Amino acid sequence: MTSTAERTEIRHLIGENWVPASDGSTFESRDPHDGSLLALVPKGTAEDGTAAIDAARTAFDQGPWPQMSPKERAKILHAVADAVDDHRDELAQLETRDGGKTITQSLHAEIPRVAHNLRFFADYVSMAANEAYPDGDLLSYVLYPPAGVVSAISPWNAPLMLATWKIAPALAFGNTVVLKPAPQTPLTAHRFAELALEAGLPPGVLNVVHGFGGEAVAGPLTSDSRVDRITFTGSSATGVKILQAAALNHTPVSAEMGGKSANIVFADADLDVAVPMSLRAIFGGNGQVCLSGSRLLVQNSIMEEFLERFTEEARKLVVGDPKNSGTFMGPLIEARHLEKVHSYVELAQEEGGKIVTGGERLTDAARADGFYYPPTVITGLTNQSRTAQEEIFGPVETVLGFDTEDEALRITNDSPYGLAGILFTQNLDRAHRMAARWKAGTVWINTFFERDLRLPFGGEGISGLGREGGQYSREFFTEPRAVTIRLRR
Repeated sequence: MTSTAERTEIRHLIGENWVPASDGSTFESRDPHDGSLLALVPKGTAEDGTAAIDAARTAFDQGPWPQMSPKERAKILHAVADAVDDHRDELAQLETRDGGKTITQSLHAEIPRVAHNLRFFADYVSMAANEAYPDGDLLSYVLYPPAGVVSAISPWNAPLMLATWKIAPALAFGNTVVLKPAPQTPLTAHRFAELALEAGLPPGVLNVVHGFGGEAVAGPLTSDSRVDRITFTGSSATGVKILQAAALNHTPVSAEMGGKSANIVFADADLDVAVPMSLRAIFGGNGQVCLSGSRLLVQNSIMEEFLERFTEEARKLVVGDPKNSGTFMGPLIEARHLEKVHSYVELAQEEGGKIVTGGERLTDAARADGFYYPPTVITGLTNQSRTAQEEIFGPVETVLGFDTEDEALRITNDSPYGLAGILFTQNLDRAHRMAARWKAGTVWINTFFERDLRLPFGGEGISGLGREGGQYSREFFTEPRAVTIRLRR
């Protein structure tokens, strides 16, 4: 097949067939840098979603994949990972053109992580410890058979990396998958599916359907009784709808649903570490990262120094064509999202906030055709303001002051979200105290965005439900089964 970069139309993958939408309808995928047309994408229908579930159900119930040994599945998943490595440049270019991700991030972080997701879970299944409980003439042990058909619904901000965060463990534990990528970023999911088939993944084990939510293609993926697991990353509002649909069939759901994470800088922090890490924590990924440290809490005794350094460096960040290696921030995903981001900046001013830098769309000749917004820093708000409480999902930092450790923790936990937290201090006792009391699924201390895939990943509050990673993925993507045998004496 030709590469996705050369085609003007892509297809669903259902079973072993590349097919259009059942009613022939399509939608456009456009480059957020300049608005150029990248592909015509099938606008999936409920019939398409049902057909993909049919294929996945057949592959699970009748195909070889669930019956393979972990080592046999691992061999194929490693072959898929090899294909990702071999096509890293192509996949990175697709990711950058489709979603505005900088080529540096796509090439050196996200596509390598795709291969790592596959390799990690391919090997983890065989390496994970199993429980056995001998008790006299009774022997009890635990089996971990695959759950069945998995619906994987992935977001647009890290398209292929987050898709494979779901696909890799689901497949490694013997399930079959129906993936629905975000409609804004369909290209890498299509190309990945091609590579997976070419690498030897059996037909029907991975199916990919494109389109939108509601009663369209995503409807059956969340409400069909033949779906055994749903894994979702996206907004809290969409996550609630998925949970409601899944509840009718008692289908287990793992949902990661956004954040408004605090980034706390104490006076004893090493500012040579805290300033660049804090910049990355909010402006990396074009500000469109659920884990962003979007509430920056700075101890008042160093507020002036820190804010001066932070703002000065923010102004230096290069915002422009994401295909250029020197670019730090590319465009936002689409016009509607840019308008949402700017509306929060306007709201911040109404709430008494002061725009220290940024705050207006970039419309010069080089960026006029794209959805560009600069790094924006806002002071003068309280933690009760909507701007400091609601997820903006853009390059907008709200800066709040505090005096004591208890005050910082109170502000931090005064949020409906609980996905992540970031802390800069050289006081080890404080770091441990804060981490123990922080309402968040992940806490980083003097660093940001480091991931060991054995650790649990997920959030508290409206940031999500459940955890994935390592043994937590095994618990979700399998049906743990207790077996007890009375031995003959």
